[in-house]
Amino acid sequence: MTTQQTRPPAAAKPVRWAADTVTAMREGARLRLDYSAQSLWRVDRVIEEIRREGTPYAALESTLRGFGAYAGEVIVRQAGGEWWGAGGDHWVRTPDGRLWDPIDEARRCFAGDGSLRLLCRDASTADS
Repeated sequence: MTTQQTRPPAAAKPVRWAADTVTAMREGARLRLDYSAQSLWRVDRVIEEIRREGTPYAALESTLRGFGAYAGEVIVRQAGGEWWGAGGDHWVRTPDGRLWDPIDEARRCFAGDGSLRLLCRDASTADS
């Protein structure tokens, strides 16, 4: 009998948002995202460029959600975390028990006060 690794139900939406973002970036911006911590540097730059263009937040809400979900999925894969969700909000819980909000961090990046790369670094080293 084989053992299948199952993901918590809270992971369904953010995993889909992350996958959609990877596809959109590959097809639209010709940017390859590989779920590595290093790829978050590129995501931070994309968000910064969009912010500089003056795009209204309302036009980017789902895009930022996708970038945040992508960053969360990087944390899940890099740090062994898992998605948690309640009331429509989603967080990543790392093995040390801390909760991280990469979707909100993407919004903070757009506001000029955040970094998905640094969030991933902090979440990945939280228990060391």
